[in-house]
Amino acid sequence: MTTPRFDTILITGAAGRLGTQLRRGLAPLARKLRLTDAAPITDLQPNEEAVICDLTDADAILKAAEGVQAIVHFGGAPLEKPWETILNANIIGSYNVYEAARKQGVPRVVYASSVHAIGYHRLEDHIDANSPHRPDSLYGLSKCFVEDLGRLYWDKFGIESVALRIFSSFPEPADRRMLWSWLSFDDCIRLVTASLTAPRVGFTLSFGMSDNAVKPVDNRLAAHLGFHPQDSTEPHRAAVESRTPTPDPKAPAVQCLGGWFVDLGHPDEAAQ
Repeated sequence: MTTPRFDTILITGAAGRLGTQLRRGLAPLARKLRLTDAAPITDLQPNEEAVICDLTDADAILKAAEGVQAIVHFGGAPLEKPWETILNANIIGSYNVYEAARKQGVPRVVYASSVHAIGYHRLEDHIDANSPHRPDSLYGLSKCFVEDLGRLYWDKFGIESVALRIFSSFPEPADRRMLWSWLSFDDCIRLVTASLTAPRVGFTLSFGMSDNAVKPVDNRLAAHLGFHPQDSTEPHRAAVESRTPTPDPKAPAVQCLGGWFVDLGHPDEAAQ
């Protein structure tokens, strides 16, 4: 049996779609997984322990980070939401995570950023990690904030961070956009594993996609992570194309990396 690389890893958002997958995939890396979420976690495995709390509870997050060697921060609002939700769950909550890492001496954070931090870039721009933020939503704006938070905590406090700009991570590609944006669950696990185990990351931005035929971004600046995606959308292409219409290439949601998020209005007005 392989000796675990870590004693304890903390996963935030552990009850979510990707957090649930990471529990499975990261189990071999650590003797213990400490799981946090605001939602109940009822199927704990022998190597898991749960801390049910909200990310806005700074004291609870500080306690959850005690004695851990890495934080995998996948918690927060997963889609566009009203400003108060984004502010509390994604911005204040993430600040609490980084403060907990600083105060508890946690050396590395792996953060679930998003394509929506750069959603207004076009497919043909072929951006890399040095390209500027172009958020497509309040949700995307919160991802920009936490990316910069991670950079600050590396420059000022020496906490390493990898911000993973995840595109579309689902069991299978659901539409034509996902034929290039899809990140399989197994490749997501590979990406997080590489981010945790690379010998040095400093502050790194990495795009999260599988080995799909169309590659609209350049991920060379994250090559030191050693992430090698093994899945592809090609086995799904015929089925996806047969059930979905050909999109209008002039539509903003087709032109831009962020897809349909660029068509959204202000969420506070939508909620009224």
